[in-house]
Amino acid sequence: MTYAPFDLTGKTCLVTGGNRGIGLGMAEALAASNADVAIWGRKADANKAAVAKLEKLGTGRIASWEVDVGEEAEVVKAMADTEAHFGRIDTCIANAGVGRGASSFEEMTLETWRFNHRINMEGAFFTLREAAKSMVKRAKAGDPGGSLVGTASLAGIEGAGRNQAYASTKGGLISMMKAIAVEYGRYNIRSNSILPGWIATDMTEAAQDNDTFTTKVISRVPIRRWGEPEDFGGMAVYLASDASSYHSGTTLIIDGGYSVF
Repeated sequence: MTYAPFDLTGKTCLVTGGNRGIGLGMAEALAASNADVAIWGRKADANKAAVAKLEKLGTGRIASWEVDVGEEAEVVKAMADTEAHFGRIDTCIANAGVGRGASSFEEMTLETWRFNHRINMEGAFFTLREAAKSMVKRAKAGDPGGSLVGTASLAGIEGAGRNQAYASTKGGLISMMKAIAVEYGRYNIRSNSILPGWIATDMTEAAQDNDTFTTKVISRVPIRRWGEPEDFGGMAVYLASDASSYHSGTTLIIDGGYSVF
């Protein structure tokens, strides 16, 4: 008999940046577990393609919204529209992110700093705040519970030379998720961070084509390969499921063992 909590029938899961990369990998697993899945992304064509893919995987409903999470008004409206469409929001994964470094820290510009913070910190803040409002409202009506997830990075806890702007957003996200866990546990709302290591996505495309990087960095990953978006599916399903009902305030590292070697 299948372990029932991993069947997400009747649960609505929102994934920002869910039309590609890690976000799509998580959305695919959620859809295959029969959740209703909402995808937010900036590119309508990518959203459409993702919806078509997810609709073949489970019994849940799938829908997408074109959203720039760095725009507060767009997030507020999209969250209201998502809740109205599905009737509830059980899990919100703030996954949308960007990455831009500099040739050195002393040459890093304010524009680079703000580019990273606009999406990675402010976008996550807008998204998680609005999802929390929805979950608290539901809890006060007698239906408590919910899962808030932030996609951070190993850069948030380890040194990331020439990437201080990006790293600061991920460290800040980790701290925000812990604070949310403390404040909203009374409503049975859990809050956790996922920390990816070296994952083969659009953001790491240049490094994937670099033989020196592969030799010096990926060779140090104990599992001996790049991570793939689908490696995040199981964690997404777990955090969305009732199996994680007492799991809150943690940082969950998915890096093939890189950080402990």
